[in-house]
Amino acid sequence: MTSKKLSFEQAFQRLEAILERLNAQDVTLEESLQLFEEANSHIVLCHKQLNDAERRIEILTKSRDGEIEMSSEKCPKTTPMDVGEGCEDRSIR
Repeated sequence: MTSKKLSFEQAFQRLEAILERLNAQDVTLEESLQLFEEANSHIVLCHKQLNDAERRIEILTKSRDGEIEMSSEKCPKTTPMDVGEGCEDRSIR
């Protein structure tokens, strides 16, 4: 399965498995290179998905005049994600 078909969670789990394998002392140079290449594709996928999620959150937290509210440190203001009443059992997708 290519990394583009994986969810963020699946790609992250695979990255953890790759890291464990790379830390093993019996990994050949060729296998290390193959694992590194695979890990890189998962990193790119995770980075893109995180950036996409951040953009969606920024859209949802814009002020009423359409501008992103900025903190005193000149960073976009964030609001804690609050699960509404009766929603605590729903999984986030």
